[in-house]
Amino acid sequence: MFMAMLSAVQCNPVFKSYYERRKAAGKIPKVAIVACMRKMIVILNTMVKNEELWCQKTA
Repeated sequence: MFMAMLSAVQCNPVFKSYYERRKAAGKIPKVAIVACMRKMIVILNTMVKNEELWCQKTA
C-alpha cells in the first residue's frame, strides 16, 4: 500500500493534491502518505459498495 501510494502521489492528481495539503498543514511526509493511504482505502471501499468505477470528480 505504501509503495502504491508513493506512485499515486506523483501521478494521480487527486492524491497528489491531498498529499500536498497534508504537507502544507505541517505533517511530515510519511504521515502524509499514510493519510493518503487511508483516503484510498475509503474511496475503494465506497466504490466496491456502490459498484462504481473510478471517477476523478467524485474522489
